[in-house]
Amino acid sequence: MQQTKLSESEEDTRHFLVSLPIFDSFHVDELTVLARHMSFIHLQRGEFLFVEGDRGTFMGFVVSGVLEVLKKTETGENIVIARLTKGSSIGEMALIDKSTRSATVMAKQPTTMVTLTEKGFDLLTQKSPALGVKIMQKIARLLSLNMRRTSSKLADLMQSKG
Repeated sequence: MQQTKLSESEEDTRHFLVSLPIFDSFHVDELTVLARHMSFIHLQRGEFLFVEGDRGTFMGFVVSGVLEVLKKTETGENIVIARLTKGSSIGEMALIDKSTRSATVMAKQPTTMVTLTEKGFDLLTQKSPALGVKIMQKIARLLSLNMRRTSSKLADLMQSKG
């Protein structure tokens, strides 16, 4: 694998990825390739990352700050269903099902994220299919954990109402 020097942003991205438990089984070379396909975004307090119904084109990890995940109720009111802090991921479903966003995400305070776009993921998997499969396995694990957490919360909610 050819080793060209990483840009400062790519170096920062790789350094952040190393700190995430989801990537603890990745080699430095794999994280370097991944970092080359990711980018930082910065949100101000009150700024939306995306709105429920938007087309999903990326997933991301919170580097710093706090995001609130809002879901619209039947009455049209937005309620906070989750708060995401450093290391949390958001938008994994977008890379899998290509559907619209299922919730709205807003910065509760200034927030920095590192993102992987659908296009970046496609390029990465073309260049390194094995790494693409490894990332898909990790995304599937994240989705599975989120589904288990949601099922537990739903069961608790149903029990408290019953």
